[in-house]
Amino acid sequence: MPSFDIVSEVNQVEVRNAVDQTNKEVSTRFDFKGSDARVEIAEKALTLYADNEFQLSQVADILTAKLTKRGVDVRSLKYGDVEKISGNKVKQVLTVRVGIEQELAKKVVRLIKDSKMKVQASIQGDAVRVSGTKRDDLQAAIALVKKSITDYPVQFGNFRD
Repeated sequence: MPSFDIVSEVNQVEVRNAVDQTNKEVSTRFDFKGSDARVEIAEKALTLYADNEFQLSQVADILTAKLTKRGVDVRSLKYGDVEKISGNKVKQVLTVRVGIEQELAKKVVRLIKDSKMKVQASIQGDAVRVSGTKRDDLQAAIALVKKSITDYPVQFGNFRD
């Protein structure tokens, strides 16, 4: 039975390269001279540091530009709140969303079931598996999901006949 998986993945190597490029650019730019602006990377979190909120937004803009150039979808970033740390310095945590969250998976399954297509969708951990009898039905399901889910980056993989 033909099937495919709906997943959401981010290339961690490209994220690390974009963070390195951002730190290099921030360290050489004149408007950041003498400031403590930087980006630190942890497992699935990027922490932006700056002297004030304006500089923080500048660092975030540089980071999103570098991520876009490297082919990383910026919709996978979830922006946290801006926090004040010592003095007037601020930080912000960006979470890199990997895998399809439970509520989005339920939304995708509901969308496919409501479309009355001859395919079945099931949640498999952090992916959604869609299976059907014909390839054309699966391709129609891919088109439906691409058209409907716009606020979250999804990829379609593991297509089997």
